[in-house]
Amino acid sequence: MDTANEALQMAQGISEYGIMIIICAVFLLLSASLMIACFKWFKKSLDDLLKFTGEMGNLNSQLEENNRVMERIAEGLIPETQLRIKNMSSAFFDLAVEKVCRIIKKVRSENHIADREATAEKIHTLLTNIHEDRNSRFDGFKYKGKSLSSYTNPEWIEWVSDVVEGELYNEAGENNGRAYTNVKAVYDNIKLDFYHRLNA
Repeated sequence: MDTANEALQMAQGISEYGIMIIICAVFLLLSASLMIACFKWFKKSLDDLLKFTGEMGNLNSQLEENNRVMERIAEGLIPETQLRIKNMSSAFFDLAVEKVCRIIKKVRSENHIADREATAEKIHTLLTNIHEDRNSRFDGFKYKGKSLSSYTNPEWIEWVSDVVEGELYNEAGENNGRAYTNVKAVYDNIKLDFYHRLNA
């Protein structure tokens, strides 16, 4: 009976107010509920964004603090790292002194040193081999994000070459003690140049 009454009332409403008014009312109700739902969704999204921004701010401040701590750790490690590099590279340079002294003896005994151009070319080749061999070993070590070989200087070959040629063609004659002293002196200069390049 109630259903019949409702249907009659609706029919009466349609006849009195017209179908357009009923449809408009339904449309307004749907629009209002949709707007309310959109506003709630927008408010929730905005709240989530503000919460996320706050968390990102906390994360950023934590990262800045971590960076400060890492800088202090890195500053503490740099002297120790440099000490290791200096000790290791010193062994390579000292070994090079011995190799160069052997080159002087070998070239003196095995080559016709009167041909200065051929002798200079052979010396340059042998010294380049020593330099490149050392660089290949330095490639396995890093300092400030670069391999140690990037801190070496190709001019070192010329420095040592000048000393070797000076010993081979010394007017005072052959003297192994003098040769060792001169080669050691040039490699001490090379060490200092290498250390300055590390700190540049």
